[in-house]
Amino acid sequence: MLDLSLIWAGIIALGVFIYVMLDGFDLGIGILFPFFPDEAERDVMMNTVAPVWDGNETWLVLGGAGLFAAFPVVYSAVLSALYLPLILMLVGLIFRGVAFEIRAKATRTRHWWDLAFIAGSGSATFFQGVALGAYIQGIPVLNREFAGGGFDWLSPFSLFTGLGLLVTYAVLGCGWLIIKTEGELQRKMFALMRPLTALLLLMIALVSLWTPLVDPAIARRWFSLPNLFYLLPVPVAVALCVRGIFRAVSRRQEKAPYFLALAIAALGYVGFLISIWPHLVPPSVTIWQAAAPRSSQAFALVGALIIIPIILVYTALGYWVFRGKVRAGDGGYH
Repeated sequence: MLDLSLIWAGIIALGVFIYVMLDGFDLGIGILFPFFPDEAERDVMMNTVAPVWDGNETWLVLGGAGLFAAFPVVYSAVLSALYLPLILMLVGLIFRGVAFEIRAKATRTRHWWDLAFIAGSGSATFFQGVALGAYIQGIPVLNREFAGGGFDWLSPFSLFTGLGLLVTYAVLGCGWLIIKTEGELQRKMFALMRPLTALLLLMIALVSLWTPLVDPAIARRWFSLPNLFYLLPVPVAVALCVRGIFRAVSRRQEKAPYFLALAIAALGYVGFLISIWPHLVPPSVTIWQAAAPRSSQAFALVGALIIIPIILVYTALGYWVFRGKVRAGDGGYH
C-alpha cells in the first residue's frame, strides 16, 4: 500500500524548493536594486523577470494548499506559530507586486516605486528566513494545537537566518542577471558575484554551526558516528560549488554561476530536510502523526497529479518563450 503521507510530504517539499529556485532570483534582484542606482540598469534588471515573476509564486500557493489538504495539523500549528512573520512576508510580496505593475507607468513617482520594490523584496525574503529559523527552533504542539506564544518566533537565530536568506537570494539574483544581461551591467554582476558568494559561504558556515546548538537532536544527527561520515558529502559539495563559482567568474562563464548557486541552495535545503526528518512540526510531530485521513489525502492527490504537470508545463513554456538576453529598451520598463 502506498504511503500517501510520505508522497504528500515529498510533493510539498518539492513545491517549496521550486518556489525557492524560481522566486528566489527575482526577489534577489530587488535585494540588489540599491547597488544599482542607474535607472536604465534597473529597467533591464526588472525586465529579466517581468514575464515570469508572478507565475513563480504559484508554488508558494501550492505548498500552502498541500499542507491544508494533507497535513492540517501542520497548517494550523505552523501558521499559528508564525502568523506575524508570514503576514509581514505577504505584505512584502504585495508591495513588490504592485511596484512591478506601477513602476512601468510611473514618471515622477518612479523612485518611490523603486523603494517599494526594494522594501517589498527585502522584507519578503527576510521574513521567509525568519520563519524558517523559527521553524527549525521548534514549535510546541499540545493536543494537535499550537501551544506557544505569539512571539516565540523572534530570536537571534531566526533573525540571523533571515539575513542568511537575503544573501542567498542576492546570489541567485546576481547569477540570473549574469545569464540575462550583457555589457557593462553583466560586468558589474560578475564583479559582485565573487564577494556575494564568499559572504554566502560564511553565512552557511555560521548557520550550520548554530543550528545544532538550537536543537540537541539535530546535533546528534549530524555529529554522531557514523552519521558524520554519511553526511560529510553535503558540506564538501557546498565547498566545491563555491570553488566552481569562483572559477566560472574568472573564466566569464555565464550560466555556471547561477546553476552552481542553485546547487548550493539545493544542498542547504537537503541539509534542512535531514535535520528535521521525520518531523513536519519539529521537534515532536512526525509526518504520520500530522497526516489527514487517508481518504482526504487520496482525494487531494488526484487533483495534485492533474494540476502539477500543468503548472510545470506552463512554467517551462514561459521561461522558454522569454529566453535569451534582455537589453535596454526591451519590455515595458523603459
